[in-house]
Amino acid sequence: MSGGSRASFSISIAAIMLALAPAGAVAQVNSARFDWFDYRGEDPIGPAKAGEYRNPILQGFYPDPSVTRVGDDFYLVTSTFSYFPGIPIFHSKDLVNWTQIGNAIDRPGQLDFKKLGLSRGVFAPTIQAKDGIFYILNTCVDCGGNFVVTATKPGGPWSDPVWLPDLDGGIDPSLFFDADGRTWILNNGPPEGKPEYEGHRAIWIQEFDRKTLKSFGPRTLLVNGGVDFSKKPIWIEGPHIFRKDGWYYLSCAEGGTAEGHSQVILRSRSVTGPFLPNPSNPILTQRDLPRDRANPITSAGHAQLVTTPDGKWWATFLAVRPYEGDHYNTGRETFLLPVTWVDGWPRILPLGKEIPYFHPLPELPRARPPLLPTNGPMAVRDTFDGPNLPINWLMMRNPRSNWYRFEKGALLLDPRPEGLGDNGNPSFLARRQQHRKAAAETVVRFAPAKDGDRAGLVALQSDDYWLSIDVVQRGGKRMIEAVRRAGPTEPAGGTTIGSAPLPGAAGAPVQFRIAVDDARYTLSYALRPGQWRIVGSADAKMLSTRTAGGFVGAVFGVHAQSGR
Repeated sequence: MSGGSRASFSISIAAIMLALAPAGAVAQVNSARFDWFDYRGEDPIGPAKAGEYRNPILQGFYPDPSVTRVGDDFYLVTSTFSYFPGIPIFHSKDLVNWTQIGNAIDRPGQLDFKKLGLSRGVFAPTIQAKDGIFYILNTCVDCGGNFVVTATKPGGPWSDPVWLPDLDGGIDPSLFFDADGRTWILNNGPPEGKPEYEGHRAIWIQEFDRKTLKSFGPRTLLVNGGVDFSKKPIWIEGPHIFRKDGWYYLSCAEGGTAEGHSQVILRSRSVTGPFLPNPSNPILTQRDLPRDRANPITSAGHAQLVTTPDGKWWATFLAVRPYEGDHYNTGRETFLLPVTWVDGWPRILPLGKEIPYFHPLPELPRARPPLLPTNGPMAVRDTFDGPNLPINWLMMRNPRSNWYRFEKGALLLDPRPEGLGDNGNPSFLARRQQHRKAAAETVVRFAPAKDGDRAGLVALQSDDYWLSIDVVQRGGKRMIEAVRRAGPTEPAGGTTIGSAPLPGAAGAPVQFRIAVDDARYTLSYALRPGQWRIVGSADAKMLSTRTAGGFVGAVFGVHAQSGR
């Protein structure tokens, strides 16, 4: 909610986690109590004017968008990798205002993220619907392969995964429902024979049975390498087929997910090819623009086209907003642009043109802005009234016991030995960083029981790259401590970068703040309202994708850990 109001969206996993807990696990002592959590953010680009919308439409770590329309309703999903719950589902009436209505992976038993890195797990989901059934296809990288889940309502509940063994070795599955009643499944997979260069991949198609949820029949190669094999194109992926004016159009990402990213299009008179490329490919990219332009948007691709009820064409796609070179902490985000048709080919953006931050609204009935804002300047307070977490909050990997709960308007975390750098499921809950200039604040009440017990506020990109400011016990004394982990060569528990004594009674409230303004994160505490004291700072680039790697963006959250 904005303006300090109470957040009402939630994810119903607390009861599931409770069922997982061993007897007596809930009644732990010395839990860390968080009264509320504030997030505020703004960017150099201001709010949209009347009659316009602002890109990105989903700010923060919302990559690989897939969009579909059912009647007058639009639904969208994005990647979450090894975060849980996984695969958020959004609903919109106007393609601009999006409300999260569920998570497809919201039960710990659906998938097992084990101890995978945060950039493994669920990649590039697609959502489609046919005859009252919703389908999400996805790949669980290093945790099972390709699968499909189904639901009769887009908000869920979603089924357990049904695995797709014919797609072994591939990623990015999607469905195409043809006019003759047949259904086809596409995916990125290995090429025929041995790959001829790094990043040499292919697009395949096979028939699919919607009753048994199984692929069958021959697998047909649609694209080998990319639109021009002589140039050794890399990572042809994210395939989607749609039909228009008797042509089958195959839309794919190409060029990898960094600054060379792009979207290409091919077409054929047959669903199984041969597919010939658009002479004007790519239909979307930013790789041909000056790198030193002001407030750039880069790495654009992974698009999916959708029609509005009146026949207009639009595309959602991912891109990033770097602040220095190729550094960005907000991850890959979801953007929206109209599609024009030129000589029988769709075009999202001409070569040499920058992705606009502002664009005229789609000609659709205006929808109310979502209660939980997804873009523009915002101020959101989560008050933890329970019984469930806010729907947009995440944890690292699947839970295996119950370690959080709600009590008298506060969130309680039980300190456990698992830490932020342990590739496990620590007592850590977070929400995305959505702005280049942002701040997260909370109040914690925590009485450490032994040396090493800690609880506080975190900014995190992965297990290897994070910052925290905590109440901690050292040598029998309570302290404020700022900690940084800036890579896998540092200790899993990080390195102290600042500390201060903590006077007063054990368990007294302490207010924490982590703020970022492009260049630096600053970690502060206050024992009285407004009396902030800086205890540590760090170069913001340490939490950028460029430095930390992977496919995720930074998050802000709260954690608790017991001494070892």
